[in-house]
Amino acid sequence: MSSTTLPFRRVLPVSAALAGVLTLSACGSGSGGGQGAGGGDGAKTRTVTTAMGEVQVPAEPKRVVVLDTAELDSAVTLGVKPVGATRTDSPSGFPAHLPAGMVEDVKIVGQMLEPSMEAILALKPDLILTSKLRHGGKYAELKQIAPTVMTEGTGPSWKENFLVHAKALGKEAEAGKTIADYSARAAEVTAALGGKKQAGRTKVSMVRFVEGMDVCLYGKKNYIGTVLADVGLDRPPVTDQAKDGFILTVSPENIDRADADVIFHSVYGDPKKAKVPAVTGGPLWKNLTAVKNDRVHAVNDALWMQGIGYTAADKILGELQEALTA
Repeated sequence: MSSTTLPFRRVLPVSAALAGVLTLSACGSGSGGGQGAGGGDGAKTRTVTTAMGEVQVPAEPKRVVVLDTAELDSAVTLGVKPVGATRTDSPSGFPAHLPAGMVEDVKIVGQMLEPSMEAILALKPDLILTSKLRHGGKYAELKQIAPTVMTEGTGPSWKENFLVHAKALGKEAEAGKTIADYSARAAEVTAALGGKKQAGRTKVSMVRFVEGMDVCLYGKKNYIGTVLADVGLDRPPVTDQAKDGFILTVSPENIDRADADVIFHSVYGDPKKAKVPAVTGGPLWKNLTAVKNDRVHAVNDALWMQGIGYTAADKILGELQEALTA
C-alpha cells in the first residue's frame, strides 16, 4: 500500500562488517548524543525534540538522508537536496511530482521498508530523517551513522512532522512561508468552488484500489483527508466508519458504500489484481451518483496517497480545483 499504510517487514540484522564500522564510529564520535559517522566534534548543533527524545543535530546539515516520501517532500520543499533517499515505485525511483533537479543524482539507499545501512553509511550523512512508525526498530543502527530525527508517525500528522523536519534542517523561516503559501492556495481553491458553504455541500469519496486487498475507502484521518478538509469539502457518512478514521475496506459487492457527489480514485499495484476492472465494470459502480453524473476522477497514487508533504499538497490542490470546476 502507500507510504502511510505499508506493512512492516522483518527487521534484518546489519552485517558483521557494518557492525564493526558502526562500533568504531561510535567510539570515535565523542559523547554528542549519537553523533554518528557523519558528525564532527566541536561543530555547532541544535536540539530537536523527536519521537525518540532530544537529539543534537548539526546547526547547518549538509548531507541529509531521508528514508520515506514524507521526509523527501519536506526536504525538497525547504530547498534541501538530500544526498540519499529510499526508492519509490516510480521509474526514476523518486516521486514524479518533485522537481527533477532536486532529486537528480540523489543516491538510492534501498527500499523504504528495508533501507541499506551500508548504503547510508557510505554517504557519510550528517542527518537522517524518518519516522518511528517506519524505522523505529532500526533506530539504534541509524543513530550510530548520524543524528537521526524521527517523528512518531506519518500521514495525518504531516503538518506537525514538517515543522520537526524544518527544525532539524534549520529551515524554520522557510517553513513558515511554505505554510502561509499553502493556506492561501487552499483558500483560493475554496473560493473557486463558490466559497466555504458551497464547498461544504460537495461530498467527496476517496477510493483506493490496492493489489491484493479489498477496496479501500479513505476516512478523514490521513494525508489526503486533511487536504480535502483544508478546502472545506464534505465527506460521505461512510468515512466516519473508517477504522481509527483512516480507512474502511469493502468488498466489490459493497462498493455502493462509496456513493458521493464526486469520487477520486487511485491504484496501487497491478490494476487487475487490485480489482479495478471487476469493480468499475460492475452495475453497483455504474449506479453510483458520481459515476452517473460523470464526476469520477482517476488520480495519481504516488501523488495523492504517497506524497505526504506540501509540494505534493500544492499539486493536489491544483488538480482538485481543475476537477471540481470543470
